[in-house]
Amino acid sequence: MLGQTLGPKEYLDRVCQEVQALDLGQLENISRVIEDAYHEGRFVFIIGNGGSGSTASHLCEDLAKCTLRDFENQKRLKVLSLTDNTAGIMAWGNDEGYDRIFVEQLKNLASPGDVLLAISGSGNSPNILLAVEWAKKHGLTTVGITGFGGGKLKPLGHHNFHCGIDDMGIVESLHLVAFHWIIDDLNRRFAEAIPVEASTV
Repeated sequence: MLGQTLGPKEYLDRVCQEVQALDLGQLENISRVIEDAYHEGRFVFIIGNGGSGSTASHLCEDLAKCTLRDFENQKRLKVLSLTDNTAGIMAWGNDEGYDRIFVEQLKNLASPGDVLLAISGSGNSPNILLAVEWAKKHGLTTVGITGFGGGKLKPLGHHNFHCGIDDMGIVESLHLVAFHWIIDDLNRRFAEAIPVEASTV
């Protein structure tokens, strides 16, 4: 928690430093992965715990709504945050263990070719790792979104976006900033796919 020892200017300077250190190729790659899912009619599932769970919900809402320009005629992205099924999460967590709250939902919903965005600051959350392992075995494209050293998740997914700083608050903030760029980029990409007759209505 760098804010315990840094003043606001020093803290924000460090955030800016970490922004400059991000691998932008990784970020652009995630946008392409989601665009491919959009054109192929695949589902994009998002998972995360705690603050990353909140980010998963936020990202899901933005992907569903803010990538659109024509609410009536434009093709929609199929996207679902598995952090928001409260009753299902409690049932699996209570009866079978918290590590199963995401993988069991995927067993109900996922198909080969779908995409799983897995957000974990530490990269070591058991329920995230179990879901990604299952997804890879069943033909999903997996994206690990990590911080700190990346943990076990960083090498596990097919793709990765990594923020290499040992501070959870900054990691979560960087994830949100990056995701907002992805939303804007996908808004452009999806708009380019709108048929001319629909775009002029």
